Amino acid sequence: MDPVRKTPFVIIAAQVVVGLFIFFYILYIGRDIILPVVYAGVFAVLLNPLVNRLTQHRVNRVLAIFIAVIVMLLLIGGLIFFVINQSMQFGDTLVTLEHKINSMLQDVSAWAAKTFNVSRAKVNSWVVDTENKQLNESAAIVGQTLVTATNILKLFLLIPVYVFMFLFYKPLLLDFISRLFRRESHETVSEVLFETKTLIQSYLVGLLLEAAIVATLNATGLLLLGIDYAILLAIIGALLNIIPYIGGIIAVVLPVLIAYTTKSPAYVVWVLILYAVVQFIDNHYIVPKIVASKVRINALMSIIVVFIGGAIWGVGGMFLSIPLTAIVKVIFDRITPLKPWGFLLGDTMPPIGKTIFKTPPRVKK
Repeated sequence: MDPVRKTPFVIIAAQVVVGLFIFFYILYIGRDIILPVVYAGVFAVLLNPLVNRLTQHRVNRVLAIFIAVIVMLLLIGGLIFFVINQSMQFGDTLVTLEHKINSMLQDVSAWAAKTFNVSRAKVNSWVVDTENKQLNESAAIVGQTLVTATNILKLFLLIPVYVFMFLFYKPLLLDFISRLFRRESHETVSEVLFETKTLIQSYLVGLLLEAAIVATLNATGLLLLGIDYAILLAIIGALLNIIPYIGGIIAVVLPVLIAYTTKSPAYVVWVLILYAVVQFIDNHYIVPKIVASKVRINALMSIIVVFIGGAIWGVGGMFLSIPLTAIVKVIFDRITPLKPWGFLLGDTMPPIGKTIFKTPPRVKK
């Protein structure tokens, strides 16, 4: 009887690469369908304790689900309304900002003509070409923004329906999952589902708490500096800060522009110092204590999955990248062949100087 032949590593690696490519390609082309479903699943897990509490007080289950969805819509809708309402007041500030930028460009062109011995006409021509290029890019950005706004509106209409259905059909979905696995695997599956539910709930609550603290710190600092639209800028900055490692950098741009437009350049420096201090407090005290304790993903993998999420699903994918990766890690940690990948995603560092690869002893000739 022939011994069982092992599949060559090259074949296995090729199968894994092709499988991952197909998987991510499906996620990309189906993002308009998959993204609302994933967000609805996350919100359903988050709202499930509220539904359970209402049903314990003898509220009809359908009515309890309806109340939970309405609460979610009121909170999200109130935040969106506040941000849009405050943003409408940016008109005068944008006009002033445009004048200041034009003035700065004139000063830069005069300095460049004098320093590099270039005619003022050539510098001005280059500035005009650059402005025309920026205008064309701005038109494209406006078009993209309209598309994004349409997608957000579509998400806002679809997600509540999906959330209601997830919560209503929860017993059916759990029974379906149990039928996919043998009875001896039910304990492991139950552990994975429980840890996933706990992780999503604790992570999102921690994330919201972090955003509230960061918004309070930013608003306090901006109000003390006398920056216009301090509360709006603080809320936008806190929401952008939810995107790991990237959002904090983007969040400082708008306050700097407002400070440059309405105040002196010294206030730009003070705003940069303020946001640097808040980021230091957030990264070294708030995140480790509140958020990172819920999700054990190392910084390298966090940055990589954030960029992957952005490439596949845009900004929405960036927000979901960390909790989805944490769920994947929970699954990997329960499957023996995939445990090394779960270890790679985690933040458990082996001791410095530990002998990792053990070589066989050399035989003396």
